[in-house]
This record gives sequence, C-alpha cells and structure tokens, in this order.
Amino acid sequence: MKFQHEPGRYFLKENDKILAEISYTTINDGQTYAINSTIVDPSLRGQGVAAQLVDAVVDEAREKHMTVHPVCSYARQAFYRNPDKYQEIEYKP
Repeated sequence: MKFQHEPGRYFLKENDKILAEISYTTINDGQTYAINSTIVDPSLRGQGVAAQLVDAVVDEAREKHMTVHPVCSYARQAFYRNPDKYQEIEYKP
C-alpha cells in the first residue's frame, strides 16, 4: 500500500477522507521518533494496514539512523510481539 507522507505522519486518503493514519513526533533531541497514534478505518481493519504504517515510520527512522519510541497502544503491541523485527531500533530511555 502506498501512503502519503507529510512531516510527522503517514496516511491513506481516499475521496478527501482519511482512511488510515499514523502520527509521530521527534523527541530525545531529534534522535527518536515517538509514535503517538495509529488509526485505521474499520473498512480496512484486518488487512495489515496498521502494521504497514508502523513499518513506514520505522523504515524512515532506520534511514535516518534514529530510534523509535512506541507510545500508542498499537505500536507498543507491535514492538512487543515482534522483538526480532524492532528490538534494535526501539528507544529505551
């Protein structure tokens, strides 16, 4: 799935309606992305869209040699359930 990107968010928009979105901010003196919110429209749930949004932020962080702090409940669960995938990039205060 191809998401649109603006500073601080990736999203999927169709007919002026946001169907999926992840928002993040920069913390830790600009060294870490904090994932604050992950929202997916019920029509897209169960298709792995939220996981793809998390991966979009993680991929951007990896490219910039940053870490990621999963704040929202979905991102925390994704990191918890997939330690092999996210362990090296997770911010640990």
